[in-house]
Amino acid sequence: MNLLFKEVRSNPLLWMLVFVPIVLVVEHAAPSSHTTLFALSVLAIVPLAALLSQATESVAERTGDAIGGLLNATLGNLTELIIAIAALQAGEYMLVKASIAGAIVTNSLFMLGASFLLGGLRTHVQEYNRAGGRLYASLLLMATIALLAPAAVADLDLARGDVMAQKLSAGLAVLLISAYGLGLLFSLRTHKELFASQDHGEAGGGWPIGLAVGTLLVVTVLVALVSEIFVSSVQKAGETLGLSPAFVGFIIVALVGAAAEMAVAFSAARKNRLDMSVSIALGSASQIALFVAPVLVLLSYVVGPKPMDLQFWPGAVTMVMIATVTACFITNGGRSAWFIGALLLFIYAIFAMTLYMVPPGAHGQI
Repeated sequence: MNLLFKEVRSNPLLWMLVFVPIVLVVEHAAPSSHTTLFALSVLAIVPLAALLSQATESVAERTGDAIGGLLNATLGNLTELIIAIAALQAGEYMLVKASIAGAIVTNSLFMLGASFLLGGLRTHVQEYNRAGGRLYASLLLMATIALLAPAAVADLDLARGDVMAQKLSAGLAVLLISAYGLGLLFSLRTHKELFASQDHGEAGGGWPIGLAVGTLLVVTVLVALVSEIFVSSVQKAGETLGLSPAFVGFIIVALVGAAAEMAVAFSAARKNRLDMSVSIALGSASQIALFVAPVLVLLSYVVGPKPMDLQFWPGAVTMVMIATVTACFITNGGRSAWFIGALLLFIYAIFAMTLYMVPPGAHGQI
């Protein structure tokens, strides 16, 4: 614990942890102060992300970058899963679907692109194990194809189309979870030698494994609590600012929900540990597509007012498909420079501008 207190004292960014109890108290004392809760929740998430970054890097030094990245992606996606469950209970299915699609695009374009850019500004050319990138990109491509299937029943009559979409989505959810499990078996057991990280000689100096794991667990819970407050306040803020639920979920919720993962990915890229950055970005995107999304479909039968399907509006499917194909193309070489990251960020900016200017209509079309 002394190491943790020393880290907090020496890092001014972590002094902002004081906003964590403040936002929790304000949420109970004045739950209708949406603007204040929005600002406080953002200020609280920033230091939690930094603390999670340090703890995850300490674990990665002992487990390897690939498994460390997988661990960070899993913990980061737990926050997004909790946020989506809260939205499911409220029947905010557009927000749920927008956050799912937005998280996939944000991780595979924004997080990956920013990692390439930040790492490339310090290192002329960076290399990473392209086997991991290919695996995650392939899983993403399969998941995107699965998202296209429910759209095929959209042209049927309304009553029959809704029933068909729900049944098809339930079946696809089981298939996607099975594919995700097989992907873990392939990468962590049967062919784990293909995904070994490059040794950059920076091991040592991290926290003890017990402190690191304990910090990961506690901070993940705190991030989940603060993120729920953020989502409940940002919806009201979105109404005030004239933002559609699709934009709020696709851009704002996705960016804030991935803040902890981004902190780790960006830090790793700056240290020329691009294996970890790629594993976090694409690993998180594939987890959302193959695990979080189908789990939400199945949970909707229990916690939602009605079952949720995987029938996204056409614009979301198009953006996810483009992001996936781009990730497949980019990660094929196993090398990166800053300009590649800049191009990925430009693609993400195009999506954000389009969604802001042309939100989905009343029937979910764009």
